[in-house]
Amino acid sequence: MNHLTVIKTMAKRGMLAPGPPANQVKQLTALKKWGFGLAGELRQAANRSPKAVAVIDESRGATTYAELLANSEKIAVVLTDLGFGPGDRLGLLARNHVQAIEVMCATAAVGVDLVLGNTGLAGPQFALVAEQQGIKGLIHDDEFTEVVSHLPDDLPKITESELARKVEATARPEQLPVPPRGGKTIILTSGTTGTPKGAARKTPGGFGPLISIIDRIPLRANDRILISAPIFHTWGYAAMQLSMALRATIILQRRFRPEEARKALEEQQPHAMFAIPVMLQRMMELPSDPGARNRRQLRVVAASGSAYPSGFTTKFMDEYGDVLYNLYGSTEASWVCIATPEDMRRDPNTAGTPPLGTVVKILDAEGREVPAGQKGRIFCGNELVFDGYTSGATKDFVDGLVATGDMGHVEGDLYFVDGRDDDMIVSGGENVYPIEVEGLLAEHPAVREVSVIGVPDPDFGQRLAAFVALTPGETLSEDDVKEHVRAHRARHCIPREVVFMDELPRNATGKILNRELRKHFS
Repeated sequence: MNHLTVIKTMAKRGMLAPGPPANQVKQLTALKKWGFGLAGELRQAANRSPKAVAVIDESRGATTYAELLANSEKIAVVLTDLGFGPGDRLGLLARNHVQAIEVMCATAAVGVDLVLGNTGLAGPQFALVAEQQGIKGLIHDDEFTEVVSHLPDDLPKITESELARKVEATARPEQLPVPPRGGKTIILTSGTTGTPKGAARKTPGGFGPLISIIDRIPLRANDRILISAPIFHTWGYAAMQLSMALRATIILQRRFRPEEARKALEEQQPHAMFAIPVMLQRMMELPSDPGARNRRQLRVVAASGSAYPSGFTTKFMDEYGDVLYNLYGSTEASWVCIATPEDMRRDPNTAGTPPLGTVVKILDAEGREVPAGQKGRIFCGNELVFDGYTSGATKDFVDGLVATGDMGHVEGDLYFVDGRDDDMIVSGGENVYPIEVEGLLAEHPAVREVSVIGVPDPDFGQRLAAFVALTPGETLSEDDVKEHVRAHRARHCIPREVVFMDELPRNATGKILNRELRKHFS
């Protein structure tokens, strides 16, 4: 990615539009002084557009960039007075609201590392994560008092209400010194199969990561962006970073409710929405509302986090228009591929293509690139690939590229994800990929959602089990499910058990918790 590409993309997205010269000088000075992390991005936005609305949420209504910066600096003073300094590790357990953003920006500005807690964790599991991550204090929403009661009594805990009172009583500092090292943000992996691991998010070294995304996803400076994805996880956090870089107005709702999200699209008229696929699925289950005039400003719905059911992308775009962009990535690799509406019209199941500055290779077990059409392990390299987990563990690397943990293949110029590299099971000597059966069942009109996993079998080594949630009003028997698979797949692909559930267990980022499903066979 060369300088000309960066400048052309920034100009195309309205980032180089003229403004007050003094403000533009302050903007560039802030980036030079504070860097491209949250502390720097907030300051460049506040210096360039202080009166622009930064966040609209249910707590305070509208907060300008100048107010967001002032509040974050007050929180920085509060944290310093409480004894937190560079290198200390603080936890945050919060939903999507403006104070959570202020805490993130404050810790970055004083060099405190911030562990973003998953709001879906139960008390004992959150306590285990807090211990493993070595946090020395915690800020949490009032509603999580019971969850955090499982932490040690002597661990400092501050509720959002207490923090708000402390901020109200604190004077804004004349100037915050730049810390010797910026605070790192530690994001937890989804933990779908075990205890979540912590991965420190890299601080961008320049405009490269921003350009990689907005070159493919047409976000513009000063857009209004509804962030429905949890900001404690990779996708929602990335949306927040992108929004600040673009001096956009962020629209937040504490909890995702499909009716409220669609209402926000119609009443707030955002230009973009960031979500996870299951959120879009729930919105599509609402009574049809094809009146696009009510969403006339919407040009981007960007989703990431898990795969869509077969055929969903086409169905969504038929109602909402060709606005859907899908980012395939992970906590460890950041982004890998981006699928545009045009890509998904060509093939609804594609992961798209690697964006600018990203290298993706499909490798075999010996680390050699496989031919087009052949399945292999997906490896990726970009500016924000992680350096390892906070525990000291890491993932496989080949020539600087990190393993995503997925299998995939390439057809023409499009990339496809074929399932987790550890999902394949051997049943009676036959290799079986659960995702193949899962995709088939997801196409059945009576199936609302489905997960297929491998479970131990005394005779065959492993066998398939299907967990099915039905569409309201539909009926389906275990024999119906097996017969549907038998009619379309080989005999060894037929699930031995079918478990019907009202809904599948998911974490707060929308991923199905296979460990909970396996309890049915333990």
